[in-house]
Amino acid sequence: MSAMTVPTLMQNYQKKSYVTQLHKMYNEFSQALLQYQTDRNALNLTEAGLVSQDTANLFIKNYFKIIQECDSMDGCFADEYNDLSGVKLTAYLRTYPSFVLSNGASVRMSYAKGTDGSEQKLCNVGVDVNGKQGPNILGRDLFFFAIYNDGLIDDVYNGVLPPLSEEDREKQFQSQCNSSSRTNAWGCFGKILNDNWEMTY
Repeated sequence: MSAMTVPTLMQNYQKKSYVTQLHKMYNEFSQALLQYQTDRNALNLTEAGLVSQDTANLFIKNYFKIIQECDSMDGCFADEYNDLSGVKLTAYLRTYPSFVLSNGASVRMSYAKGTDGSEQKLCNVGVDVNGKQGPNILGRDLFFFAIYNDGLIDDVYNGVLPPLSEEDREKQFQSQCNSSSRTNAWGCFGKILNDNWEMTY
């Protein structure tokens, strides 16, 4: 019986570790976005100057401790990622400037205003909470979240304005993060938000 219990305990411990690291990144981004607006006496992120890929890169450089910078995800992120079912992940873009932070996380922030149907969404952020270390799986150590003009961080679902409902986040989780027929890499972060910072899948 203990032979079955130990792997389960280990898996639960790893899940908690990934979520703890993700929550830390969420908090750091939330604080940095608020500070960014405060420093510029702005009412929202657009007014503060977050209006292009260049300004997104500067935001990372100015508000996070960086130990490595890459022209794309290559070099700062793992060479490849799988989804939860073990299939190689292809539905995400590796072409954006990326960074390794002093806490060991890898981050790439793409300016993407108006994509996914919402004019309020400004940026898509990809985070590998433990950098190149394994398991390199979407929904385990790799997550994507959106930054909205009011500074809110959430998932994305069919142009719905944040905060998303629990139902919308669950739909996105089932159709994307938890699906081998996904068309994007959304849904994992929202599921963890829904489940009060627990990885229940």
